[in-house]
Amino acid sequence: MALLLAFAIGVIAGLRSMTAPAVAAWAAYLGWIHLQGSPLSFMGSIWVVALFTLGALAEFIVDQLPQTPPRTAPGPVLARVVTGGLSGSCVAVAGGQSLLVGALLGAVGGVVGAFGGYQARTGLVRGLKVPDRVIAIPEDVVAVLLGVLFVSRF
Repeated sequence: MALLLAFAIGVIAGLRSMTAPAVAAWAAYLGWIHLQGSPLSFMGSIWVVALFTLGALAEFIVDQLPQTPPRTAPGPVLARVVTGGLSGSCVAVAGGQSLLVGALLGAVGGVVGAFGGYQARTGLVRGLKVPDRVIAIPEDVVAVLLGVLFVSRF
């Protein structure tokens, strides 16, 4: 189950690159997931929580700007691979699984979430004939809620 959740939190990183590590950091800080004694113990630091939380809030705003590149561009995809890998490894370690396998599954989830989320969002915008933000804001909420759900399974 932990490895499935590692992939799933990676998908969240694919939707919003900073939300997944912010949720993982909060989970570690609040004691929902236990990373003590692992190379990921730093994720429970209030400084890391603050950094990723501010990053996630900034991303919610930047995502609304017209000059923001699509999440499927090389730079944004790379960010999602990295944050998906970090978040996936946290979930895997918390579930007693391999850090490396969790990182790999989270990174793959990041790619799946980036491309799948892009297709879903652009399809909904076109199909419903609504401005992008009408879909983007609920996507933010879904990313946060699903992320919390995934890290609360421990």
